[in-house]
Amino acid sequence: MTPSPHQGVLYIVSAPSGAGKTSLVKALLKADPAIRLSVSFTTRAPRPGETDGRDYHFVNRERFELMLAEGEFLEHAEVYGNFYGTSKGSIGRDLNAGHDILLEIDWQGAEQVRRHFAESSSIYILPPSFSALRTRLAGRGQDSDAVIERRLAAAAHDVAHADAFDYIIVNDDFDHALQDLVAITRSIRLAAARQLKRHAALFDEFRHV
Repeated sequence: MTPSPHQGVLYIVSAPSGAGKTSLVKALLKADPAIRLSVSFTTRAPRPGETDGRDYHFVNRERFELMLAEGEFLEHAEVYGNFYGTSKGSIGRDLNAGHDILLEIDWQGAEQVRRHFAESSSIYILPPSFSALRTRLAGRGQDSDAVIERRLAAAAHDVAHADAFDYIIVNDDFDHALQDLVAITRSIRLAAARQLKRHAALFDEFRHV
């Protein structure tokens, strides 16, 4: 495969559970097919409608721990008793090939990724209010009251780390939040430093007039 003349963009999108991150990311990928979603590994069981290899790579705990010991993960985290991790080699190969990659991970994973890829761009999705988040979590009908309360407590802790991200979107109106997300990803791609590398031949043409 011929190497790409430019490095791909690595987008990180994080949010507390129930903020609408997954729905926004799916809509973004549909609006901008140039962005590829990185598929993480997880030890949790598939939810209804989820497919192995598309939503996650579902593995047992033993395999996950083996991959971790062999240094295969760019980032990993334990969330509600389940483990999640992102393949370091897969991300590096895609970026070097010029592909734009999106990581849908929590704030802990985002912190780890930034240490490896300093040029990554991070976006945090906020719910419109704490009460709205409670309503959304209860409305999903997937969790018990005890689990919902745990998720709400974790959300308060998660939001305290939002200031470490480059951009923050409040998901009050879905369509507006999606427009914001699309605008942010496009502006990152058009940053001067990236464009200077991507269109180096064009700039050289003008320098030699």
